[in-house]
Amino acid sequence: MPSAINVLFLPHPGEHGLFDPWGKDVVELVSARHNLRQYDADQPMAPQFENIDVVVDHGGSAGTTEMADIAAGKVKLWQILGQGTDHFDLEYWRNKNIPVSNCPGQFSAAALSECAMMFILMLARQYQDCRANLDAGGFYEPTASGLEGLKLSIIGFGASGIELAKRALPFGLELHAVDVRTIDEVEIRKYGLKSAVGAERMDDLIASSDFVSVHLHLNNETRHIIDDRRIRLMKPTAFLVNVARGELVDESALSAALVEGRIGGAGIDVFGQEPPDLSQPIFQMPNVVITPHIAGSTKVTSRNRAGAAAENVDRIANGLDPLYRV
Repeated sequence: MPSAINVLFLPHPGEHGLFDPWGKDVVELVSARHNLRQYDADQPMAPQFENIDVVVDHGGSAGTTEMADIAAGKVKLWQILGQGTDHFDLEYWRNKNIPVSNCPGQFSAAALSECAMMFILMLARQYQDCRANLDAGGFYEPTASGLEGLKLSIIGFGASGIELAKRALPFGLELHAVDVRTIDEVEIRKYGLKSAVGAERMDDLIASSDFVSVHLHLNNETRHIIDDRRIRLMKPTAFLVNVARGELVDESALSAALVEGRIGGAGIDVFGQEPPDLSQPIFQMPNVVITPHIAGSTKVTSRNRAGAAAENVDRIANGLDPLYRV
């Protein structure tokens, strides 16, 4: 059993609703073995970091460079309670020699893939039109195409892309995957892929797919990877799904394609600007399904991430290197 160390938890700033379950799970799992203190934005900052060994930062959005200045040379680990670091100044923490870990994709992959699969089903079965017809007293319409034999291309075959493949295969979808890494024959057989290609073949798959689902990290190379040119490659009946990061998609180009009827529709959980401008026409379109950045927000994901953070606190207490270093 490791000796108890001191942990400071930074809850999401200004979003009290995000404390349950995310914050509660961290408090429960970490405080069971260590001394946990919750950061109070109304109190002076520096004293709250005194004798702190590990900082647990909700999603990386709570930490500030001023905090990094105070923590430098003292804090042994800055643990991000989330996967992405696109809104976290990683280089600043690196320059301060503060080790940073995250909670990588496997901890939220099932939840993300469930949401992507939900979008695919709702779009294929024309859910919005169905509900409008029901509200108007109509029955038996619309007649959907179904999923059997339609082509799904998964852009990014990491943890959530793999989990989507596992869920999509039983619906009869023809699965294709794109990744910068080599997807070997074992994986191709295991996940029922029709093809697995490198980034140089992405355009070909996008152009021939009925569904394109994006599962990438956001960085300088992937920002707007689904741009106007690639959206124009899509079939007029094809659907785009994004449960990863909003800025992976050029939202202006997507909006124009939807308004002009150049693609079949979209399922969107994430946006370049959050909250988005709800006055945009796409928010009223029947072929668009939108959720408020909840794809990874399940109680299972919360518990998984809190468990990963607690494990790293234990490792620091035992003098071990943390897992999931960024």
